[in-house]
This record gives sequence, C-alpha cells and structure tokens, in this order.
Amino acid sequence: MTQPLHSTGRKPFDRVLVANRGEIAVRVIRTLKRLGIHAIAVYSDADAAAPHVALADEAVRIGPAPAAQSYLDPARIVRAALDTGAQAIHPGYGFLSENAAFARACADAGIVFVGPGELALEVMGDKIRAKRHVEASAVPVVPGVSDPDATDDELLDAAPLIGFPILVKPSAGGGGKGMQVARDQAELEHALPAARRVARAAFGDDTLLLERFVERPRHIEVQVLADAHGNVIHLGERECSLQRRHQKVVEEAPSPLLDAATRERIGRAACDAARSVEYLGAGTVEFLVSDAAPDEFFFIEMNTRLQVEHPVTEFVTGVDLVEQQLRVAAGEPLAIAQADVSLEGHAIEARLYAESPERGFLPSTGDVLAWRPAAGEGVRIDAGIREGQRITADYDPMIAKVIAHGRDRAEALDRLDAALADTVVLGVETNTAFLRELLARDDVRAGRLDTGLIDRLQDPAAGTAIASDGEPDETADGAATRLAEVARLARDHAARSGSAHGHAWQRERGWRLGGVAAAAERDARATADLERATVRIADDGTTWVHLDGRTAAVPRVDRRQAVEAHLAQLERGGSVDPDLRAPMPGSVTTLLLSDGDHVEAGQAVLAIEAMKMEHRVIATVAGVVRLRVAAGEQVARDQVVARIEPAAEPADAGPAASDHEAPAGAHEAAVPNASHQE
Repeated sequence: MTQPLHSTGRKPFDRVLVANRGEIAVRVIRTLKRLGIHAIAVYSDADAAAPHVALADEAVRIGPAPAAQSYLDPARIVRAALDTGAQAIHPGYGFLSENAAFARACADAGIVFVGPGELALEVMGDKIRAKRHVEASAVPVVPGVSDPDATDDELLDAAPLIGFPILVKPSAGGGGKGMQVARDQAELEHALPAARRVARAAFGDDTLLLERFVERPRHIEVQVLADAHGNVIHLGERECSLQRRHQKVVEEAPSPLLDAATRERIGRAACDAARSVEYLGAGTVEFLVSDAAPDEFFFIEMNTRLQVEHPVTEFVTGVDLVEQQLRVAAGEPLAIAQADVSLEGHAIEARLYAESPERGFLPSTGDVLAWRPAAGEGVRIDAGIREGQRITADYDPMIAKVIAHGRDRAEALDRLDAALADTVVLGVETNTAFLRELLARDDVRAGRLDTGLIDRLQDPAAGTAIASDGEPDETADGAATRLAEVARLARDHAARSGSAHGHAWQRERGWRLGGVAAAAERDARATADLERATVRIADDGTTWVHLDGRTAAVPRVDRRQAVEAHLAQLERGGSVDPDLRAPMPGSVTTLLLSDGDHVEAGQAVLAIEAMKMEHRVIATVAGVVRLRVAAGEQVARDQVVARIEPAAEPADAGPAASDHEAPAGAHEAAVPNASHQE
C-alpha cells in the first residue's frame, strides 16, 4: 500500500502482536512495518512456513493446526504477547476479534486490545440485543421478533404479525450458519427446530430471532471510525450484495444504488449506532436496503472489527484503516473530521477462494504449485499464500483478495477482470473463472444487484458457465479443449525428458518446445499455446495449466479405477455409481444410518464438515448401505465413504424395478458453517 492520506507518521506502539493468519495477518503486518512498529506473528503447526510468519519481525508458535488449539485459544495468544513484550494485540477479523472475554484477558494482562470496548463487543455480539439497542437510538430496524426466551410455539404465533417470507437467524455466530427462509407457516415449523440444532452445534447457543425477509434486498454497510474523545465519523458505504449462501463474494465502494441524500442519512444512522455503544476504533454497521425503495434502509448488525472488504474503502478514501485502529487504541484522537472524507473514484474487490464452483463450491485443498499475483495500475492483491504452501481444510478457504480501483465503476470492473485473468494459482481449484463470469453479467455491469442474484444465476450441479445473456458459455468448451491439449503436450515432454512428475515445470513459468521433430508432432497452435502457458505437473499426475486468463486441471487417467467403476455400475444393472464419495476433504461428523440399513434414493447417509461447509452425502440409488467410514474419521476428496448394495429380493418377487435415482447427485447442497474468518 502506498503512503495513505491522514497519516501522522508517529508510532502509536513499539511492539504489536497480530493474532491472526493468512492474508489479513500479512495486511496488518505491512502497516505495522510502514509505521516502524516491531511486528510479532503467531502461527500454528500448519502455518510454520506461511507468508505472514516470514514477513513479521518475530514469530511465536501457539499450537497445533486445529484453530481451537491455536488461533482460538485466548490464553496462548496472551502468553505469546507477554513473552514477546507486545504492548498491543491486533486480532484481525474472525477468530478472537469480537470475543469480549479475550478483550478482558488482554486488559487483565496489561495489553491493549486493538478493538472496541466490552460494551460494544457484548451488545453488538448478540443480534437480538443489538437490534433492541440501536432501535432505542432511533436507528431503523427490520420488523421481527427478538425475544431470547421465545419458544418455537411463540415464534410461530408471532409470524403472521411479522409477515412472510420470514428469515430465521441464530442470535449467536455469523457467516450465514443456520439461517433459513420460511415462506409460509409450514416451512417455518420445519425451519425452527432445524435452525436451533445447527445453532446449538455451531455456537453452543440455540437462541433464534425472526425477521421479515426483504425480497431482492441490497446489502449495504457503512464504515465508521470512533475515538475515545467523542469523535465518530463514517467513511462512506460499501455494497456487498453479491453473495452466495449469505457469504460475500464481491464488494464495492461506493454503492451504485445510493444517492447523495441517502448516503448522508445512512451514514448518520451508522454513527448513531456506534455512539450508542461508546464505540472505539474501526467498525462496520450493516443495513438492508430495498432495491425497490433505495431510500429505505434497516439495521442488520454491527461488526466490531475490521471487515474483509475494507480495502475498497481504503482505495476511495485514501485512509489506512489499520493505522487508524492502532492510533485510536493508543488513545490518539482521530486526525480526520467528517468534512475531510471524500470518495474518489470507484473500487471493487473479489474474494479468491480455494473452492470448486463446478462441484457446488466445495472447498479445495492441495499444494500451491504456482502463485503469481496480478499487478498493474489501480490493482491491489491482499494474499497470504506462497508457492509450495499446502492449503488444508483447517481454516477458511479464502486465500486472497483481488482489488481494483478506477476513475469510475466501469474502469474498476475492467481492471478487476484483467487482474483476475492475470492471477495464477495452480495446484488447488479456485473460483477465479466464476468471478470473471459473474463480473461480465449485464446485471452486474449495470449495478442491478441483490443478495440473491448469484444463487439465481446458476445451479452448480448443472456445471454450466454463467454467460452475460444467461445461456451456457459455449466458448468455454473450446478453451477447455485448448488447455487439455497443452496439458497433453506438457505430459508428453515430461515423459520424454524422464521427469515423471514434471519437476522442470516447478521452476519455469512456461517452456519452449525445441526441435523440428517435436513441432511437427503437434498442432502449431497448441505448440504456441504451450510456449505462453504456465504449466505445473503435480505428483499425482494432474497437469495444471493457466493460459489466457483460464485455468484447467487435467487429471491423469487411471485405467484400473475406470474399469472398477464401470464394473460397479454394471453390478447395479445401470449407469448409477453405487459408491458414495466424499465431496470434499474433511471430517465425518454424523452417521445418519447404520451399516446394513435399507436406504432410499435421495436419503442422507452421513454428513461431512470442513472449511465452513457441511455436506450430507446422499444415496444415489435404493438398497442396503455399507459404510466405509466411522464418525470422526478424516476423509479425502472423492474417497468412498459408503456403498449401496442391491437389497435382497423375496423368492417370489417378480422382475426387479429400476432403481430410483437421486435427483441431485451424491451430495446435497452445502450448508455454510461457522466461519473462523468472516
């Protein structure tokens, strides 16, 4: 980041510990180093060689890979701060950033918590209490019921007064976990106990609240800054309406929806909400705004920390929000008045996830074989990965953020798309292509957004691309063929050179085919493509290719596995695979059936959880289930977790009827889980 505006240059602290990991730890450490502050990192065993550790001036191991035994353990974090002489702890976002008990532990140890006070953390950490609190300060709220003692029967009785559709929300937690929409009384009767179960398991608190579900809502949030001297200002708004299953995907500043008058009103409301809890530091007040009535907005919640999407605000205001957090925590008054805030140009951010959109956005794990972030005018990459790093299922799947700034929204969109095309990640699947297709849509280009737009665009199980006219992207097939040909050429060369696993590809961005004989063997276009491509061959034989803004992973065909799968299908007398496979690497959380139970097609057999996702693996056909895993067992992606055998038929039974096929493949849609990040 370049030198920001409103920076005094003085050091607010000498030594600060960053209690986080990944891209946010890297981002905070960069500001610490710019200010001349000694940066202290913490790391789990999984992150010993992570970029944030290498960037820091000092690093402390805090435990094994599971977050509960490392990044989520307040005692380990405080001990690391005391042992290294840290004066303050910056929590980043997620993990312990909104934990009131952690803030108290810091205070008890004589360490400054870079965040708000206990009142803000406790009030805004409870959605029900927060809603009641800001409503008393004349901040508009969504109609609903927020009684923490309300029973399911009482919530059902109140529903007609709220009006359907209704959103069921756990009071604790976040990340969309447990949220359900009920469009009538019958759906609500099913949603309430289901949401309580999820909330109890994820947060240890099954308290629910009901809100009227605003159709085609816009999610707009306001960045606030407040100090201990009574100053509260806002830095404009961000539009976060492009979401998938309640998870933000693309964010921008300012919103293309709001006019100047509404921007002023919503900014005042955000400041009022912050004042009501004596807020300190940087925080975000989130609102729902009706697309049909953009001058009407409702308070959702307040995030008492830095947001993932804070870079877009930094781009348009020139304010380093991490620096402001540090200065407020050190007791300094804000050096910025409301009159000093102006929004210059437009900024858009896309979250780069290690996930597989064509598999229902399931998390992807593996070794990063190549990492080359984009660069260029108006482009910023916040990342926490490096080549050779292993992406595991232990943490949030977001690996980087690609941010672009332009003179106007159109230029920012163009720069963001170009930056995504130039960003190379090989070794793990990412959502890069999905993001580019999303940004190309007419609705997105025109700013016609709402929180349900992405979920309406595409059924991931269908495997079709999102084209701007809503039709499958036919050019994708041709590009896939070109990438597959490049992969074949690369494998042929590796085999001829004796590099079975393509170690030469690990060192070079591309490779230039040499010799007339080689060129004669291949199509000239494919040869030229290989010269320009970035190629890596993984140890399992998968060839990863990046070319002209597109990435493909071409697996090596294992003929034995193909034959076994074919024989298993023949055993069923049809084309349905009786083997149920793990859709993602993770842990088996629940066995819903016992070995030997009869199962119907479409019935859930077991659940697997990892990286904010919980999936229920369902039977593809009817029969007898034979489990291959136990509860608590770690499984790999595509590992066989159960098999459906034909049920024994009575001796007098007639011809067997055809098996019923499950309507949506071998696993249900993902349910967002509690996020360690945001």
